[in-house]
Amino acid sequence: MEQFLALFTPQPGYKILDITAHTDALTEALLQRLGPVHGRLALAEYPGEHLPLPEGTGATLQRQSVPDFAKPFRALPRDNDIVFIRDVLHRHSQPERILRAIYTTLANAAEVVIVTETGAADTEGQLALLEKADFRAGNVIEEVAEGVTVVMGKKMHMWGNGL
Repeated sequence: MEQFLALFTPQPGYKILDITAHTDALTEALLQRLGPVHGRLALAEYPGEHLPLPEGTGATLQRQSVPDFAKPFRALPRDNDIVFIRDVLHRHSQPERILRAIYTTLANAAEVVIVTETGAADTEGQLALLEKADFRAGNVIEEVAEGVTVVMGKKMHMWGNGL
C-alpha cells in the first residue's frame, strides 16, 4: 500500500475525491495521510461494502451515497487535487459521463487514478476512454500493489475542453 500512497504528496488543504464501491484500508490510509495537512477526503460511495472509518484524523471527511452504477456522483468544478476511482468505472453504465465529471472536478494539472482488481477491466479500453475525455499522459501501472491495476491520466491546463 505504501507504493500506492507514494503516487501523491498532499500539501496543506489538499483535496481528494475517492469514487469507490468499497471503503477499506486504503480509504483509511488516505484519510490518515490527509490529517497532518488538514486536507479533505470526499467519498462518493457506490453500492458495495463500506467499512466504518476512524474519526479524529485531522482531515475533513465528506460522504455521499450514490444508489447505483447508472447514476453520477456530485462534485464541484475544479474542487479536487486528485480523484481516485476504485472498482466503479468498468461497472458504470456510462463510463464516459463519469470521466467527464471527473475532468470537470479536477484542478488543472491534476490526476485521475483508476484502480481496478487485476483482470477485471480492459486497461487499453480505459486508456482510450481517458484520451476521449481529454486526459493526457495516460499510463498503466501493474505492480504498484498486489492484485490491482492502476491506470492514470492527467488534466492539462488549456487542453481538451478547457475547463
